[in-house]
Amino acid sequence: MRRMSGLRRQTEMWSELLGQAEDLSALLELAREEGDDALLPEIEADTSALEARLERLELELMLSGPYDQNDAIISVHAREGGIDAQDWTQMLVRMYLRWAQRRGWDAEVVSSLEGEEAGFKTATLEIRGDYAYGYARSEAGQHRLVRLSPFDQAHRRHTSFALVEVMPVVTESAEVEVREEDLRVDTYRASSAGGQHVNKTSSAVRLTHLPTGIVVTCQNERSQMQNRETAMRILRARLAERELQRQAEEQARLKGEHRATGWGAQIRSYVLHPYNLVKDHRTGYETSDTEGVLDGDLDPFVEAYLRSEIGEAPAPAAG
Repeated sequence: MRRMSGLRRQTEMWSELLGQAEDLSALLELAREEGDDALLPEIEADTSALEARLERLELELMLSGPYDQNDAIISVHAREGGIDAQDWTQMLVRMYLRWAQRRGWDAEVVSSLEGEEAGFKTATLEIRGDYAYGYARSEAGQHRLVRLSPFDQAHRRHTSFALVEVMPVVTESAEVEVREEDLRVDTYRASSAGGQHVNKTSSAVRLTHLPTGIVVTCQNERSQMQNRETAMRILRARLAERELQRQAEEQARLKGEHRATGWGAQIRSYVLHPYNLVKDHRTGYETSDTEGVLDGDLDPFVEAYLRSEIGEAPAPAAG
């Protein structure tokens, strides 16, 4: 039903786009016949808006993967860099929440482990919206930050890293089956902020998937049942992404292509000192508007990645 609803929405949008193009063509012809140049600015503006919408719909046509239309789960983990890496993890979580807001999606942090002094050691957010996974999967990989550290008394320049995982939200199905006998379930008292109720009851849940060794924890919700449901969604997402990764590596092997291994490949650098620059190392797209990017303006990077996947040259770098 969800797939049928999505296809219906796509068909309606393309039909509407065709109708608008025909209306603009007729209006332009009328303006030419009557020599009415006053209509030309309006026609130009409407044509530009139509072209922008066409480009967005063309991007959606590139999202043909089995889970591209699904919601997404994004996990961000602090790596090298100590406190700065934990703060960087929190900055990335904020960036993705703002990006989702810009696109009109719903997003929330569903699991997190705070750092000792600042930021997050790890945090997981869920983004709900059309093609959320298809767009968000371009963010998977290592993100590097260069800046003057606010945690260094000498205010020296530090480099820190965070790892981003992106997984599709999947329902329980034959494709992603999680059997109860394959799970070890542990409960414990949550250590994060959440009030007395969270800290005095064993509401936190840790799921271990025995066949793969994948471990998922969740402690943000108030009840053990809610935490288990959230942990199961994340576990199914990890299993689905694991299978997608296996298939991609197998296809690359058959084609004789070289692929960066695992999630550790550095995909993007964010330099805040001695100059401002965000650069994607896969596509070459870059911009000096670091503040805008960290405030959620990610679409140019995502679109450049999607176009590079089908062999299109990315758009010119921003200033």
